[in-house]
Amino acid sequence: MDHFDYIIIGAGSAGCVLANRLAANREHRVLLIEAGGKDNYHWIHIPVGYLYCINNPRTDWCFSTEKEEGLNGRALNYPRGKVLGGCSSINGMIYMRGQARDYDLWRQMGCEGWGWDDVLPYFRKSEDFYKGADGLHGAGGEWRVERAPVRWAVLDAFRQAAKEAGIPETEDFNRGTNEGSSYFDVNQRSGVRWNTAKAFLRPALQRGNLTVLTKAQAERLIIEEDRITGVELRHDGLTKRFFARRETVLSAGAIGSPHLLELSGIGNGAVLQRAGVELRHDLPSVGENLQDHLQLRVVFKVTGVPTLNEKASSLFGKAAIGLEYLVRRSGPMAMAPSQLGIFTRSGPEKETPDLEFHVQPVSLDKFGDKVHPFPAITASVCNLRPESRGSVHLRAPDFALQPAIAPHYLTTESDREVAVKSIRLARHIAAQPSFARFQPEEYKPGSQIDSDEGLKKAAGDIGTTIFHPVGTCRMGADQESVVDTRLRLRGLKGLRIADASVMPSIPSGNTNSPTIMIAEKAAEMILANNR
Repeated sequence: MDHFDYIIIGAGSAGCVLANRLAANREHRVLLIEAGGKDNYHWIHIPVGYLYCINNPRTDWCFSTEKEEGLNGRALNYPRGKVLGGCSSINGMIYMRGQARDYDLWRQMGCEGWGWDDVLPYFRKSEDFYKGADGLHGAGGEWRVERAPVRWAVLDAFRQAAKEAGIPETEDFNRGTNEGSSYFDVNQRSGVRWNTAKAFLRPALQRGNLTVLTKAQAERLIIEEDRITGVELRHDGLTKRFFARRETVLSAGAIGSPHLLELSGIGNGAVLQRAGVELRHDLPSVGENLQDHLQLRVVFKVTGVPTLNEKASSLFGKAAIGLEYLVRRSGPMAMAPSQLGIFTRSGPEKETPDLEFHVQPVSLDKFGDKVHPFPAITASVCNLRPESRGSVHLRAPDFALQPAIAPHYLTTESDREVAVKSIRLARHIAAQPSFARFQPEEYKPGSQIDSDEGLKKAAGDIGTTIFHPVGTCRMGADQESVVDTRLRLRGLKGLRIADASVMPSIPSGNTNSPTIMIAEKAAEMILANNR
């Protein structure tokens, strides 16, 4: 029972999709391993429950970054899902593909077969879009997409202010261009989070040829001569080995996948030597090319319009919120962390939008803190195409020791300049008539900070991750890439990587659904190769 046709390491957004597709043929025996537990924690399924899942060891790896020079010496909490469904069980539930330009750029970088026209069918394949199918959307698939269930007058006003500032309205961010403002579509079903464990894994388990091991921590890949033949893991207090007759697929994410490669002796020889790991296969790019979206949380106090701060600050308000969700599956408890999205350009020289706003009718210092004791909104804005590049590398041979995560935020002058423009744009929108009537007062970073140098420092003070790490096992046609364009590990047979780590550059938007697309395409390539 230790031999399977396919072994999938990681039951996150990609792993659950892969398990479903690879187990579709009942003649295939498939093993899916997950270091976390089952997704039976109630806060996973209530949308507002992300507040109780992030930084909770039951559902989160609870990583943190190194102290970042670009963040004025601060280290950030770095949430990654450690549960069935992975990050789709703890994320913001926003359905976003990015821009057609993102994938056409992948193709221009040498990744043939990964342009917009190539990947669009894989987005559509799994989609169940609430408006039904058309040439750009799918219906009837596993991945449910619904309209955001909650509207706020203060967000409607900010959207109108954005229009007055020259940013058009749009009704759909997922048609190849996402320029404009709209409420985000979400991965929910009737006010409940829709994660990949529900969507893809549970139906696959009915077939009888899929084995799922939870609380099974991969320790290293098994390498025999020039082939990866399986995985060694820790489960129920024992070290166990499982072997793949056809292929092993690594889907442990942008942090976990490079970490496991390095623990297995695959990576940069100098990095492995410093960590005390024997080099088995030299692949210097492993763990490099880390990219992430840094959000700048600009907070405005307001008057004369309701925000969530007031409701969430009183016992009566909290009781009303709970009752509304209990009875109707609506209200603040059904909200994604961000409701209103705005995509625009930091300057006229930009070909397509390079900024994304996540606008929320609530404010707090950081996730997990109490809301502020005054009415306010947060206009969180991130640079969609950061030039800064970081890394993920192991510290020691111990698989239980967190790797060193160094995103290197704001380490290029261009990224610092975009940060300044982002804050100024948030202020410009807030000053427009439709929002100015609420007498906005900038609470963070503070209107008294107005010089470019002051705003660059402020960006380092208020910047935080929006949880989109990618790129650490970069796909490419060049020999320096970690995987080729069919996601096969360079230099060793038997292993593919299929998760956000293979993205050569970060998409212009939220990264969960692009990761599902990668898994869909990977499964098709794997099955075609093994017919």
